[in-house]
This record gives sequence, structure tokens and C-alpha cells, in this order.
Amino acid sequence: MNWQEIANNSILIPPQPIALIHFLGGAFVATAPQATYRRLLEGLANQGYAVIATPFLTSVDHAGIAEEALHQFEDTVDRLQRTARLPQFLPIYGIGHSMGCKLHLLIGSLFEVKRAGNILISFNNAPIDKAIPFADLITPAVPIEFSPNPTQTNRLVERHYQVPRNLLVKFSNDTLDQTLRLSGLLEQRFPGMISIQRLAGNHLTPLGQDVRWQPGDTFTPLDAVGQWFRQELYKDVNHLEKAILRWLDPLSVI
Repeated sequence: MNWQEIANNSILIPPQPIALIHFLGGAFVATAPQATYRRLLEGLANQGYAVIATPFLTSVDHAGIAEEALHQFEDTVDRLQRTARLPQFLPIYGIGHSMGCKLHLLIGSLFEVKRAGNILISFNNAPIDKAIPFADLITPAVPIEFSPNPTQTNRLVERHYQVPRNLLVKFSNDTLDQTLRLSGLLEQRFPGMISIQRLAGNHLTPLGQDVRWQPGDTFTPLDAVGQWFRQELYKDVNHLEKAILRWLDPLSVI
């Protein structure tokens, strides 16, 4: 199973996919999600989930980015279905990391979409002076802010967000995370439909990459050490993958 590109999206389609994931990454690292989030996305694809990862360039127009990401996703789905490479009527889940969470929230608030659920990892809705280092030095004479700004985003979610079922993931060592504030808004809108998963890790945990240890013809003590090191190094991202899979399919055995 190899990455392909259609309509500027990176896609992975396993044989007989059971659902479709639309993935949106964090600011700046989302330009090549098939590389920056490779370990996590390939792990989900290996469990039967088709993945469409939409890259984007970071700007202050978050609503515009969300609209373009949705159009690219829908265009890619249409092309894949017309060529019979993707079954119709698969449940669709959004997965976002950091800024990608905000984009999925905007998509679910500003546009008519059908989602089986959204998974929002390390939600970040900070103002521009906290989200981008030295933002005040970039345009010192002209105050700038994201559009919509944090307050407007919260209001949109509170009043218009259309996706009832959500998994929110918060890492233990993440100073940028604003999941708890979001959980309160979503719980008011959809009581009893919001799950929060607290995991070990930090804001960069979803970016953890996989170093494939290849043992030789004879399994040696060095191979055992190498595999143990690999398991420990990627323990947090492995726990994230398992938490996502359990929420997607609570009856699955992982």
C-alpha cells in the first residue's frame, strides 16, 4: 500500500476499506502530511481505514483554508468513486491535529457536511501572538489576527457545529492544548456525545516517526535491544493510534 496524490491530496486506500478519514495537520507541518504524520496515518490505513490527507499553507484566513480543504477533499472523493477506487457510502471521520482541529470545527460549523464523527487531537485556538512566534515583529504597524479569531471560533462551534460525536485527545505535557475549553462547548451542544482521552505525550506526539528496525538472518541480542528501543521511542504515538482505533470501533481487538 503506497501513498498516491490526487487533486493535491495524499491518499492511502487499503483493500476493502471500512471507513474514510479526512486528515488535517497542524500549522506549518501540514504542507506534507504524508511525511510528517506518516507513522500515525499508515497505522490507521493498515487497520482498514482509507486516508485522505489534505495539505495546506498556513495563513491568517482559517475559514478560507477550511473551505479549500473541504473542496479538495470532496473533489478527491468524487474522483476516487467515479473510478471505483473507493466504495461509496463509507462513513467519513475527520481527524485534526492542533490547527487541523480548528479547521475541522470550521468545516462542521460553516458548511453542510456529513460526518460519522471527528477526532480532535491537541486542539489549539490561540490568538496569533501566541500561536506564531514573533508575530508582532512581522507586521508591527498593522495588527493582525486569525479569521475567525478565537472568540469567533468558539461562538461558531457553540451555535453551529453539526457533528455530534467527537473524540478529544489531550496530552499530559502539552502547554498549547485548549481541549478542556472545547470539551465544555461541545458537551453543551451535544450532551453525552463527547469523549475525552488523556494520554502521555506532548503537542508533537502525533508527528512521531517510525524507525524500522530490520533484524538480520539470525535474531541477536542487538536486535532485541533495537526492537525494545523502537517500542519505547514510539510508545506515545502507539497509544494514540490505539485510542483512535478503539473510539472508531469499540468492538475491535487491538
